[in-house]
Amino acid sequence: MAKPEGGALHKITLVYSPAPRQVREWVLELVAGTTVAQALAACGIFDEFPELQRGNRPVIGVWGRKTTPGHVLLDHDRVEIYRGLRVDPKVARRERFNRQGAKSAGLFARVRAGSKAGY
Repeated sequence: MAKPEGGALHKITLVYSPAPRQVREWVLELVAGTTVAQALAACGIFDEFPELQRGNRPVIGVWGRKTTPGHVLLDHDRVEIYRGLRVDPKVARRERFNRQGAKSAGLFARVRAGSKAGY
């Protein structure tokens, strides 16, 4: 984007992970006063990932804090687009624990020689 007369450019990073272990990152130089919605439109993310426009709007954050599309970005901000969880973390942990068994997980995984049970 060309620098306007007397206007400053801000360097913005936009990050999206479409699937586990996949990260897509854009580094943009945008005019000061640009909103999150304008940054999303400028990077072309909706052309590359049209599923973000279907259904519910994606959850957006700046540096890990949830924000709105109207939020004005500052220099060196990192805009993150979050995808929904497929499994509740509490349920996943409970299932992992059940697969491992009580005796082979956590404090009971190692037993010192000569110690009492449970120590």
